[in-house]
Formats: sequence, structure tokens, C-alpha cells
Amino acid sequence: MSQSHEAHHCLHEGSAAGTAIVKDPICGMDVDPSRSPHQFDLGDTRHHFCSARCRDKFAADPAKYLNPGSPAAVEGPEGTIWTCPMHPEIRQVGPGSCPICGMALEPAEPSLEEGPNPELVDMSRRFRLSAVLSLPLLVLAMGGDLLGWHPLPMRTTVWVQLALATPVVLWGGLPFFERGWASLKTRNLNMFTLIALGVGVAYGYSLVATLAPGLFPPAFRTMGGQVPVYFEAAAIITTLVLLGQVLELRARSATGRAIRALLGLAPKTARIARDDGSEDDIPLEQVHIGDRLRVRPGERMPVDGIVLEGRSSVDESMISGEPVPVEKASGATVTGATVNGTGSLLIRAERVGRDTMLAQIVRMVAEAQRSRAPIQALADKVSAWFVPAVIAIAVAAFAVWAIWGPDPALSHALVNAVAVLIIACPCALGLATPMSVMVGTGRGAGAGVLVKDAEALELMEKIDTLVVDKTGTLTLGKPRLVGVTAAQGMDEAQVLRLGAALERGSEHPLAEAIVDGAIERGIALPESRDFASHTGLGVSGSVEGKAVVLGNRAMMEKAAIDPSSLSAAADAMQAEGQGVMYVGVGGRLAGLIAVADPVKESAAGAAAALRREGVRLVMLTGDDRRTAEAVARRIGGIDEVIADVLPDQKQAVIERLRGESRRVAMAGDGINDAPALAAADVGIAMGTGTDVAMESAAVTLVGGDLAGIVRARRLSRAVLRNIRENLFFSFVFNAAGVPIAAGLLYPAFGWLLNPMIAGAAMSFSSVAVIGNSLRLRASRL
Repeated sequence: MSQSHEAHHCLHEGSAAGTAIVKDPICGMDVDPSRSPHQFDLGDTRHHFCSARCRDKFAADPAKYLNPGSPAAVEGPEGTIWTCPMHPEIRQVGPGSCPICGMALEPAEPSLEEGPNPELVDMSRRFRLSAVLSLPLLVLAMGGDLLGWHPLPMRTTVWVQLALATPVVLWGGLPFFERGWASLKTRNLNMFTLIALGVGVAYGYSLVATLAPGLFPPAFRTMGGQVPVYFEAAAIITTLVLLGQVLELRARSATGRAIRALLGLAPKTARIARDDGSEDDIPLEQVHIGDRLRVRPGERMPVDGIVLEGRSSVDESMISGEPVPVEKASGATVTGATVNGTGSLLIRAERVGRDTMLAQIVRMVAEAQRSRAPIQALADKVSAWFVPAVIAIAVAAFAVWAIWGPDPALSHALVNAVAVLIIACPCALGLATPMSVMVGTGRGAGAGVLVKDAEALELMEKIDTLVVDKTGTLTLGKPRLVGVTAAQGMDEAQVLRLGAALERGSEHPLAEAIVDGAIERGIALPESRDFASHTGLGVSGSVEGKAVVLGNRAMMEKAAIDPSSLSAAADAMQAEGQGVMYVGVGGRLAGLIAVADPVKESAAGAAAALRREGVRLVMLTGDDRRTAEAVARRIGGIDEVIADVLPDQKQAVIERLRGESRRVAMAGDGINDAPALAAADVGIAMGTGTDVAMESAAVTLVGGDLAGIVRARRLSRAVLRNIRENLFFSFVFNAAGVPIAAGLLYPAFGWLLNPMIAGAAMSFSSVAVIGNSLRLRASRL
């Protein structure tokens, strides 16, 4: 790291913390390292932050905020940031083991270019050799015990077992001993602490018993005077743990399948349309903003863009979760990786590379998968005490069996203590939550539900009040011409023709709706002159030599035009939620033009589904009450309408509802919704809205559809149910397994747990937790 970067962004661990002010690498604020608890270690460098939010942003992608020449910013596989699924705060460049739990690290962001997992390759190689050596060892040991079959003299058999077990334990189990030793040095006791202790004790005891059997007192000897050895237990346990690691690593790789599937959707090339009329295929990386691209039938959109020419239907199910294709024509927006239908489109690139919707989805899902849910706090508390408690139980079991156990007492004590150490599995307990979160967030992304963090995923299930903005959330957010009423002596086409000609000079959304409506009806629009906009009233100008005014009732009164003849018709339209504009021509009333923002087709069904789930629906809008209530009637299921709300008042409404002990979710899409989205328990942004809204929200619905909220709640329930299943299994497994391994059932039933069986149970407990988490991929949302 360069000196300048270090001076501005971080302090090395040995620097005088508290004596120098440093810069937060995210927001640039001054930070006093002696006072701010928000820190992040990357390699041998400690970075300091003003808040947990900035620290989490940095942790999600350090290379994004470091100097281009820093180690974390190196391109390619060597520079990939690797992290632990159980402890996402652990991040480093390149693969390795977690210093807290000892698990193999995995890439923070899966990519299509990932090669074989080096940890999986290494564990598979160790497992294969260990299995080959352990099989004859098992036959030799168990054949004599169960069948009385002794192909070799007893002393020779012991030496053969030593020869077979030594490479299995010392080479095959080397990673476990390394991680166990590291856990002791760092005082982060974990699963590998127990494995290293259990296997080490069994092998070490057997080695001494083979080389110097005379050192052992009678309490270790069988009735025949032999000192029993447990080479087969040490080797088989090592092999089974290796098998568990292989299965776990393979299963964990499947958790990133959703992200890799999204990455695989992006085409590798784009067809650029040049100014001379020629077209060529170029690598996607060479596309720049403003390039014109040809998308042929059946091809995927290379980038986010705007349609310049052509008409087609586009399958957007990969981002919205909705199977119905969307019609696209000139001026429509298209999203990268969506599938073009039967028409040819010419588009202009608007967002490329890391700025495309697909890239943002991948980053958001990857960050969410590394976040921690509040429910995980329980598992964390248990795990902190788990390993010391297991070691204490193993010591107690050894003492009890050594004092009161049957002959050979010390031999029984050793076997049961080893069984206790081996069967305990804090790994399954730690994996219970993060694996469900990883798979669940990936499943949500495939259904158009992007979750920013695991806390939001957990809270979504508990929401009892949903506040929705009207425009762009319940409605399309794009007004359309819905009706024209002509005054006596005028016809509708003439009223629309003159009104649209005047409005062509305005940039207001309502003006755009009137102009588009006239063009759709085939009306040719003449030129207007002397255009003037009157704030809060309307517009005026001259069309074909006639003075034309268009606006509200106050605008007519200002122009000395009597609107009373059409007041009843205007009131009726407004009662239906339509925006009404009066048109005056030559100093007299010419007619009315009505514009409305259509309700989204899925809004009524989604509202009904949420009501059935006991969610109270509140509409929050800046529109007038009559319009808002008309929209509420068309949708149905709206419990409360709060209208005439200014942008800065929306946050106050959210805080009032939360003050009534409600769990509040807020859904919106505009910049003015951002404070309210941040104030809610869960902010839900429509993906069709602004980037500011999406940044403020914890959940983003890519398709901008209210039905996505229903899917988000179903996803939340499925993930939380899966987490509870995993936690229940982990708690029950350890609560039952450890006492059984200690010999609790021996006095009543004469049952003892073989350490090899304990090893198999321990290995497969983690695999079972991961396997249960992977079931979320098939959840119906």
C-alpha cells in the first residue's frame, strides 16, 4: 500500500492510535481511531470508519475503495477477496482458513471465471488416499473384534495398523491439526480443536501403546494382558471428517449457484450499429455509453438501454419474476440480459459494466449473503461457550469412567472421552443461519426480490403494516389520456388537437400524456406560439391564431372564462381519480381533457393477498384526497388513505405508525420517498424507481410490482422457517449426541458410542444443515 494511501485511509496496527485523525475511505469524514469502534482489518492494515454502515460497505468490496495498486485491488483470481460464510467480517486476498472457526474460505462474489475450489481439490485428494488406507485397517481391526478372524499374529497386526494409520492421521488429517493448533493460539476454540484433540489423543495413545506397552498400568489392559490400540478409530475418524469436508465444500459451492446463474445470463458479445450502416459483433467489455446496438430476435439485451427503433416483446422474468413478456417500442427502457422476442430492436446503451441492473443485482445479493440476521445472535452465544463446555464434559467423562467404569477402566475412559470430543459439532450450529440466508437471498434474486441484508429478510416476516406510495407503486407512474369532453359547439377531436398542440411546449408528465394520446388517435398537431407556463395553474399560448389556455378552474377564472357549464362533469371525473384540465379557446370554454395514472394490474390481487396475511395497508400520497380515495376504491383492500402529504411529511407518518408499536414497511419509488424508506422497519423500493430510493431501501423489487411484496414475505417466512429447522436440528443433535457419547446410556442399556460412529455423525450433521438450506432453492414464492 502506498504511503499516501496509508496516511489518508488507515493506520497500521502499530501506529499510535488516537494521536492522528484519519479519513473514512468511504465517505471521507475525519475519524479519531481512539474513539471510533468501527474498524476493519485487511491483511496487516487496520482501516477506521465513522459508522458501521461505512465499515460494512468497505467490507463488502475493499478493492472498490482502495488504491488501484493495492493488493486487494489486483485483478484476476489471485486478487479475489475470500471470506468465511460463518464470519463475514473475515476477508482476505486468496483462499485460506477462517481464523475464528477454521472453515475454508470462499470467494466473496462468485464469478463465471472461478476455477476449481483449491480447498475442495486438496480435501478430495487427502480423502481418497485416506479411504484406501483406512479400509484394510478397518478390516484388520474389526475382523478380529467381531469375527475372531486374525490373519496375522496380534503383535504383527498392531504394527501393520500403525503403518496404515500413520499417513492417514499425519498427512490426511494435517489440515485439522493445523487448524486446531491455530485455534488454540488465537483462543478461538472451534470444531477443529475438538477433532485435533480427539484424533491426536487416540493416535498418540496407540503409538505409545505400540512402542512401549510396558508403560501402561493394569487399568489399561484387557483380560489377556494386552494394551488395546485405537489406530482404526483415529484413521476412520480422520477419513470420515475428510469426507464430511468434501461433501460440505461441494454443497457450499451450490449456495452461489443463483448468482452464477445470473452472471451467466449476460451475453458475451454485442452487435454494434455504426454510423456508416455496418454492424459488427464486439466483446461486451468494449461497449460504451451512447453506443447504438442491434438486438436481433431471440437474443439477450447486452446492456441497459433505450429503444431507438423497432417494436418487440421482451421476456423480463429473469429480473421481475413475472412470466408475461413486456411490449417495447421507441423510447422504452430495456434491461441487460432480458430476452428479446420476435422483433428486431435498435437500442442506445445507457448503463454498461458494473452500472447495469444485472451487475447491481449480483452485488446486492452477494452483500446480502454475507450479512448476519439477528436470529443468529442465539447461535453465536451458544457457540462461544460450546467448545470449552465439550472439553470439560470430555474430561469429566474420562474421570467418571476411570473411577467407576468396568475393566479396563482407563481404556473405556479414553474411548468415551474421544467420542465426546468427536461427536460435538459447533460447525453445524454456526452454519444454521448463514447457509439459509445465502440460499434464500439467491432464490429471492431469481424471483425479482433483492434483499440488502439478512436483518431485513428476518423483519419482513414480522411486518404488520405496509405503507405504500401511490404513484409508481400502486399505479404505473405514467399518466395516460383517458377522456375528452367537448363543450357545446365544439367536437372532442378539435379540443384535443388544440390542447395537445399547446401542451407540446411543456415538459410536464400530464402534458406528455395529452400529446401521446393525441398522436395515438392519429391527430396531426399544429405549431403553437407564445407558450407560457403559469405555476400552479396551467399553460397558455396561441394555436392557429387562436388564444388557447389549458389548466385548472383557477386558470380559467384568471383568463375570464366561465367553467361552470362543465363543472359537474369535471367533478365526476375527479371522483374517479382522474386529473381534469379545462381547455379554453378564444375566450370561451372549449372542453375538458382527463388524464389518469392507471392502476397496476397486479395491485388488487397483491393487496388482497396481503390483507389475508393480516397486513394493514396504508396509502400515502401527495395527491388530493378525492384522487387517492378513487384509486383506493379501484384497488380494494386499502385500510387507510393519507393524502395531501408533502414530501418532508412522509417520514413523520412512518415514525407515528412505529410509535404505535407497529412493524412498518414502506414501499416507494421516488427521491421524495427516500427518508420514509430509511425510517421504516423495512424500506421497499420499486426497481423501476430512482437509485436514491433503492439505496435507502432494504428490499428492492426489481419489477416494480406490488406483488413482489407478497413474494418477499413468502421468502422471509421460508428462510426463517429453514433457519429454525437448522437451529433445532443442531441443538438437538448436540444435546443428545454429547451425553450419549459420554456413556449416559451405558448403565441402563449397556450402550456405548464407538468414536468412529461419532465421527460419522459429526461430519454429516454439517452436511445435513447445508442440505436442508439448499431446499430453499425450490421454494414457491
